[in-house]
Amino acid sequence: MPWKIETIVDDLRVARGRRKRLSRTTDLTAPLPDTKAIDNALRLLFAAMFPRHSGASDHSVEGLAFYMGNALNTALHILSEQVRREQNSLPPVPSENSNQRSAEAIISEFSQQLPRVYELLESDIQSGFEGDPSARSTEEVLLCFPGVKAIFHHRVAHALYKLGAPIVARIIAEISHSATGIDIHPGAEIGPSFFIDHGTGVVIGETTVIGQRVRLYQAVTLGAKRFSIDANGALLKGQPRHPIVEDDVVIYAGATILGRVVIGRGSSIGGNVWLTRSVPPESNIVQAQARSDVFAEGAGI
Repeated sequence: MPWKIETIVDDLRVARGRRKRLSRTTDLTAPLPDTKAIDNALRLLFAAMFPRHSGASDHSVEGLAFYMGNALNTALHILSEQVRREQNSLPPVPSENSNQRSAEAIISEFSQQLPRVYELLESDIQSGFEGDPSARSTEEVLLCFPGVKAIFHHRVAHALYKLGAPIVARIIAEISHSATGIDIHPGAEIGPSFFIDHGTGVVIGETTVIGQRVRLYQAVTLGAKRFSIDANGALLKGQPRHPIVEDDVVIYAGATILGRVVIGRGSSIGGNVWLTRSVPPESNIVQAQARSDVFAEGAGI
């Protein structure tokens, strides 16, 4: 064959030995978290919460209970192993609870939070149904809407992030990002009855805080305006730098809101607006009117 595998492997080994990174794995022999396993755990968690929408064949009370229990037990075992891998192989990520407890303790507490996660998701699904005239049923919203898929992943990821598994949480966020085009950092705080319509291109940063009954459309960015640095010029991690969006706000397609600004309760932010300042409650923010000139018979050439 035309290639020399052993030589290439040796050269790659040497190159890897020369690499310089700010952060490296704590144990080069320990396995890293497995994206495919985490994706499988998410599918099983969805099945445990929504068994009728996930292929359960016996819809009796006993049949659904068995299906849910089996899916949940398998999912929690997978997640426990993946959090253990995170703790054993990766340097601690600066965070309030990072790596303070065992993987089993983190997943045990996570499992106790699942009923609350389910209640939040039900509020999101209902919000999607009520907010989209094209939706014929909540089943359609749950099965078909990418915004609901993204918020399901986020609710799970956020719980794990807060409990001290930030890398597994970030992997969950990126699985969702790849599937939906919606990028939500697992650190973002999002209240109930949240709805993303269409969704493609939505970006929600790490320190964003979103209240209740907020609705976003496609290509909305809730981002940072600038990044703080320390005396050595290195970026400061985890600083509040993203917007606070209060209750009952609607943000239309293409709007960009940057910095630690506050969007007051009940406000409406129009399409393609670029906003870097706070606005009071009940504001209606739209683009400045575009200039329109009429040319006739070659005028303006």
